[in-house]
Amino acid sequence: MRTLLTPNDFQPHACQQRFVIATTDYAMQTILPFALPRIYSEAPAISLEFAPLQHDHMLTQLTSDGCDMAICRPTGPVEPLCSDHLGRVSVFCMLSKHHPLADAELTVQDYLTYPHAMIAISDGVKALIDEALRGYPARKMALRAYHLEAALAIVETMPLIITVPADLAYLVADKHDLVVKPLPFEFKPFDYSLIWHPRCEHSAPQIWLRQLIKEECGKLIDKRVHDLGLI
Repeated sequence: MRTLLTPNDFQPHACQQRFVIATTDYAMQTILPFALPRIYSEAPAISLEFAPLQHDHMLTQLTSDGCDMAICRPTGPVEPLCSDHLGRVSVFCMLSKHHPLADAELTVQDYLTYPHAMIAISDGVKALIDEALRGYPARKMALRAYHLEAALAIVETMPLIITVPADLAYLVADKHDLVVKPLPFEFKPFDYSLIWHPRCEHSAPQIWLRQLIKEECGKLIDKRVHDLGLI
C-alpha cells in the first residue's frame, strides 16, 4: 500500500515498503552497491528487488510489471515517464599489472591489437565505441560478458585489455590488482538517468529513495574523478 505521507513527514527508519528497481548490469555493479549501505542504514526494514532492465519494454516494466523505477542510459525520449539526470558515465580500460602495457601509455594500435574484453557494456554504448573507432580495423574481441568475473578468470593468462564503465573500473581495480587507463581515442561520456512512472512522482518513500540514489551516484562519480583524475 502506497503511503500518503508528505516527504517532510516520511521517516525512512519506519518504512517497510518493497521497492522494485529495473537496472542495467552497469548500475547493478556500481551505483547500487555504492548506495546500498546508506539505503539500509536509513531504512533497515525496506525490501529491495532488482530486475533486469529491458530497454524496449521499459514503459511496460514501469507501468504494469511492478517496477518502481529504472536506472539506465536513455536510448530515446522517456515521456510519458518522469526522469532525473544521475550523472555522466565514461568508459575506461583495465589491464593486469603484469600486462606488457601496464606501465605504458595505451595507443589506439594497442587497443586494436591486444585481445579484448567488454564487460557491462550495453549494445548502445558498444555502438558509441564502434562509431568512435569507425575506419579502424576490428578489435580482437576475446570476451563480452555482463559481469567482471569472466574477465578476471583469464586476465592473468592472456594480455587482455578490458573495457568497462568508468565507475566499475574505479570500484574494482585495486581489489583485483588491475591498472586503470583512459581510452586511447576520443569518447564522449554519456548520460545516465533515473526514470519512474508518474504514479510514483509524489510518493514520499519513492522520493526518498530516488533522492538518495541520485546523491550517492553523484558522490561515486565525484570520488572517481578526484581519485583517478580521469573524467
